Amino acid sequence: MINVITSAVSGLFIGVLARFFYPGTVQLGWVYTIVLGIGGSMLAGFVFNRGHKEFNRPGLLASLLGAMVLIFAGRQFGMI
Repeated sequence: MINVITSAVSGLFIGVLARFFYPGTVQLGWVYTIVLGIGGSMLAGFVFNRGHKEFNRPGLLASLLGAMVLIFAGRQFGMI
């Protein structure tokens, strides 16, 4: 249960940062922002982590970039 809460809080944090740093306005609700942050973290984890499980700053930056890639992809496919 605590993992779900931690994922939601970190997803919200990453999603809000990605929406802030992405150029232009991103019209998403809170639930989609959390999903965006969690998805960005998962995307970055698949690409960059390679077995590291602890918190690190490059992982945070990679999660932010992963969420921004998801915003870009969502706009290209007309989902956002």
